[in-house]
Order: sequence, then structure tokens, then C-alpha cells
Amino acid sequence: MMIFILASGYLFTVYLLLALAKRTGTKTVTTGFPSSTEGKRKQEISVNSQ
Repeated sequence: MMIFILASGYLFTVYLLLALAKRTGTKTVTTGFPSSTEGKRKQEISVNSQ
């Protein structure tokens, strides 16, 4: 019975950590530079280098 409780607690902890990592990763992407701004910067760099 003790093994079942420990295994359940372990799986629940892993599930919570994965959910937290997924949520944090999503926030990091949205708070970074938007795709349109990043594309403009790449275009400026390529135009300036030529």
C-alpha cells in the first residue's frame, strides 16, 4: 500500500511539473519578440549587410 501511495505522489508531482513547464514555456514565447518584429529585424540585417 505504501508503494502505491509513493508512486501516486511521484506521478502527480511529475504531472504538475510538466504542466508548469508547459505553461511557463508558453508565456516565454508570447512575451518575446513577435514574429513580425523578428522578421523585420532579419530583413534590416540582410539589407545592411549587402
